[in-house]
Amino acid sequence: MPGEPSASVAAALRRERERAGVSLTELAARSGKAEATLSALESGTVDPSVETLWAIGVALGVPFSRLVEPAADDLRVIRAGEGPRVRSERADFTGTLLSAGTSRVRRDIYLIELEPGAVREADGHTPHSVEHVVVAAGRLRVGPEDDVVDLGPGDYATFPGDLPHRYEALVPGTFAVLVMEHP
Repeated sequence: MPGEPSASVAAALRRERERAGVSLTELAARSGKAEATLSALESGTVDPSVETLWAIGVALGVPFSRLVEPAADDLRVIRAGEGPRVRSERADFTGTLLSAGTSRVRRDIYLIELEPGAVREADGHTPHSVEHVVVAAGRLRVGPEDDVVDLGPGDYATFPGDLPHRYEALVPGTFAVLVMEHP
């Protein structure tokens, strides 16, 4: 059953598509996603996947966070297990947006949760984007497809986000903080 973040994604997708002056048909062609899928996302009748939202963000030239960030308050607390969670359709990978950048500060902060099994393979994001990862628990294999590294709790890695890359949990209960920089 659709739920959070469907409603906020629907409003954000419509807003960003209209801001870009792009029709659903054109966005479908640019993103490689079916027009029916985009229409269902804009109506809030389906839950989006990480892969679909990244493809739409790249096609619109906007950061992923702009499509999932809820309205801001002066004080915002996100309790463990809460917040706008988006699941991968190809791996046991869930991303929770903690903070999105602004027009002055182009960075987004996510808490990502992964389980061993399928690998989260990500296409390159917006040009010149950079990913920073700090493992909080578990073990994580991460990085560009041709240069992955294994990380443990407290380990940090950074790599170009505009190249194809991967996230793979090596043990159950892996989670990390991901900071995305956008030019």
